[in-house]
Amino acid sequence: MDSASTERFEASRNRLASLAYRLLGSAADAEDAVQDAFLRWQAADRDLIAVPEAWLTKVVTHLCVDRLRSAQSRRERAVGAWLPEPLLENDPMLGPADTFEQRESVSLAVLILMERLSPVERAVYVLREVFSYRHAEVAEMLDISEAASQQHLHRARGRVATARRGGEVDPASARRIVEEFLAAAASGRTERLVALLTDDASAMSDGAGRTTTVLRYETRERVAVVARAALMPTPAKRRLVGGSPALHFALVNGGPALLAVLDDRVVGAVTFEIGDGKVAAMRGFADQARLVRLGEAWRTREPDAPLVAAW
Repeated sequence: MDSASTERFEASRNRLASLAYRLLGSAADAEDAVQDAFLRWQAADRDLIAVPEAWLTKVVTHLCVDRLRSAQSRRERAVGAWLPEPLLENDPMLGPADTFEQRESVSLAVLILMERLSPVERAVYVLREVFSYRHAEVAEMLDISEAASQQHLHRARGRVATARRGGEVDPASARRIVEEFLAAAASGRTERLVALLTDDASAMSDGAGRTTTVLRYETRERVAVVARAALMPTPAKRRLVGGSPALHFALVNGGPALLAVLDDRVVGAVTFEIGDGKVAAMRGFADQARLVRLGEAWRTREPDAPLVAAW
């Protein structure tokens, strides 16, 4: 392949990766889809491709939809073993981020809710809401009618809307809430944590990769008990991670998070969803396979002082 064609593809790589991440919820799978698209670009008769960006978008979308429809993907996601792969702020896969809808589409709440959509509904939602393709273009990319595209979008919007909790929270306010929550957990008093949770608070955890299903907690009293247990240090936890990590505040998928960092390595993450000035949802990540890209990004940063220097 000539260098101009390679450069043409590379100019679209970040946009294609951000599309694939929204469709798949996994940075690793998104990278695989983009690489597969590159191989198809290499093999294609590019003289016959009138609009390369549209052609590449269609290829990546079909690769992702096929992956979502695959037997392995359905099996993995159906048994509840799936959580999105969290990404640190400014990761190219989180773009575009110019509008609230674009930023919202990579929130963990929306990525989890999009699991309820069919692969085609998910693709229509992302192409239309995030990348602003017209229904005629979406229909052509997905080989469906414009009417079907409009119907898929209507259903998708209805389901994704339940993730909205009153708009965005500024980082300073989010940090203050996380600091209060961490202090309440350290106090060991569950009632302090309950007061910082919304009435419908929930929590999820990947079980540090030692379970085959996602752990879920639904009442705020139960969430408070789990949060206290998770955020209070113990000798057993320190042995598990190999020492006493520092706890840093960070923004992950557009929302506040605590990162446990040991020797410049992210060993765990807890993300927070804020609603009405309280914690509405928590998600815990300790499976190292889910933290690879986030950890790589963290090592390129100059972090702020930790909230807790040695947990």
